[in-house]
Amino acid sequence: MDKFIFSVPTTIFFGEGQVRAFAEAVKSYGDKALIVFGGGSIKKNGIYDEITSALHAAGVKTVDHGGIEPNPRIDSVRAGIALVKQEGVDVIVPIGGGSSIDAAKLIAAGTLTPGDPWAIVKKEVAVKDALPLCAVLTLAATGSEMDTASVITNPETKEKLGWKSSKVLPKASLMNPAYTVSVNGYHTASGTADIMSHTMENYFSVDDSAFMQDSMSEGILRTCRHAGPAAVKDGGDLEARANLMWASSWAINGLLSTGKAQAWSVHPMEHELSAFYDITHGVGLAILTPRWLRHVLSAKTAPKIARFGRRVFDIQTDDDVDAANEAIEALYNFFVSMGIPMNLKAVGIGEEHLAEMAKACADHAGGVIRGFVDLKEEDILAIYKACL
Repeated sequence: MDKFIFSVPTTIFFGEGQVRAFAEAVKSYGDKALIVFGGGSIKKNGIYDEITSALHAAGVKTVDHGGIEPNPRIDSVRAGIALVKQEGVDVIVPIGGGSSIDAAKLIAAGTLTPGDPWAIVKKEVAVKDALPLCAVLTLAATGSEMDTASVITNPETKEKLGWKSSKVLPKASLMNPAYTVSVNGYHTASGTADIMSHTMENYFSVDDSAFMQDSMSEGILRTCRHAGPAAVKDGGDLEARANLMWASSWAINGLLSTGKAQAWSVHPMEHELSAFYDITHGVGLAILTPRWLRHVLSAKTAPKIARFGRRVFDIQTDDDVDAANEAIEALYNFFVSMGIPMNLKAVGIGEEHLAEMAKACADHAGGVIRGFVDLKEEDILAIYKACL
């Protein structure tokens, strides 16, 4: 196990009846908040009114910045930064899923960083400071409520890129499972796939001895296996919603990656898909992951994939290669069981841009994705084609 430093000083307000305490936490960071949200569903289901009323009662004025896209775009971030500066905002409060929170993170950093915010995403400019951010989660998926990462899309350059800064880790996050009951089955399934992908990106490694971290990963994956279908079947199942919500945070807050050094493999491949075609992120991950595992299966990787199958899907087969194959099939069938379309053509993606995307993916990784198994451009293209 490699050496590491682990610190996630986000205060979590979890469950019912926490909104007033959350509002007081926001107040401790400033008197005026920018409310960042997506298409407006929070105004229909009452979440917006509940949050803003609590903020107003705590003495926090609010300014709206809505319309954040499912794959948040750099222009929406630029508009948010301009609004913050115009209104004299002190603190950023995104209400939504990962898209709203990711956009809010770049708004927070971009406000106090000279130049264009896309330079932050491209890692051309370092973030030295950011406005404080307090998040309200309404979709269990990305884990943005408790991590330092953000993913932003630039449609003009056809790039969807991730960036990180400890300066944008949320100071506080309100996580009420009741806020997620209106999420439809499709997006609940997609969110479950996203949580599982974050966990598997950390889990699948060779040549390390992170047994404790891997065991926790297996627990999170089993939680998703149990709670995902339950929440898809019954959107009002608050126990399933609560388990998915808490799993989303711990899948990506850094705990599972401690002591491990490998890069992620599936996310950079999916980022090209959703940059070119604007598909739902979790669906892209679900389509790619079984094909990626099939592509990298070998005598060296089979024991870890077999362990995954035995611990997560209760596979009993003794031979590691056979168990690994059964595990990949079980994962594929699990995604199918939740109603996720499991090929690229089903989400409107054909072969025409696959080579271009594979090259861009490899280029963004410096030529090779050095993950569970190193992936070159030709490997990435082969995985894309296997997904058709």
